Amino acid sequence: MGVKELSCCENDKKFDGTSSAYRRALWAVIFINLVMFVVEITAGFASGSQALKADALDFAGDTMTYSISLLVIGSAIAVRARAALFKGGLLFAIAISVLVMTLMRALSGEPPAAETMGVVGFIALLANVASVLILLKWRDGDANVRSVWLCSRNDAIGNVGVMMAGGLVAVTGSAWPDLILAFALAGIFSRSAWSICKQALEELREHSAIAHTGDA
Repeated sequence: MGVKELSCCENDKKFDGTSSAYRRALWAVIFINLVMFVVEITAGFASGSQALKADALDFAGDTMTYSISLLVIGSAIAVRARAALFKGGLLFAIAISVLVMTLMRALSGEPPAAETMGVVGFIALLANVASVLILLKWRDGDANVRSVWLCSRNDAIGNVGVMMAGGLVAVTGSAWPDLILAFALAGIFSRSAWSICKQALEELREHSAIAHTGDA
């Protein structure tokens, strides 16, 4: 009976990333994100698209946060939760940066190159779908693992938006579809950041409660 109960508790434990398969998957996703950051930031400045720049910043942030995730695998839960908290804060910072850049761009009103938005958005979508599929089986892990999944999912959603915005820019000749998407991406980043931080804080509270119980 005691063995059975222990088994149930182990099954309820969230995956913390401690497997060689997950580490290999994370290395692959880090490489994909680094390459796509270079591609999108170059295309963003060349085309004048705020949406591409926003997505490029997200790729850069993901590269850094995934690297942190890789470093803290196997560490104590408090260390992993604090790493997730840092990643959530970084995502908030990216959201604020996107908002500032978009507001500055809105003052000029010059439309971006729609064709570049569409083509690069499609390439980025393929890259992010590949990342999502690579990470799919580990989407329900602890705060550190789940933050990786959420970032990859957000990127795929953002790329679909970039392609749609590129089409609307081409049809309307206006910069507003691009700007509206950039604002929307900032909102998505903020929501995910809050979700990551919330789970990380819950894990820190649980760890603290267990530590106090053990001391007692």
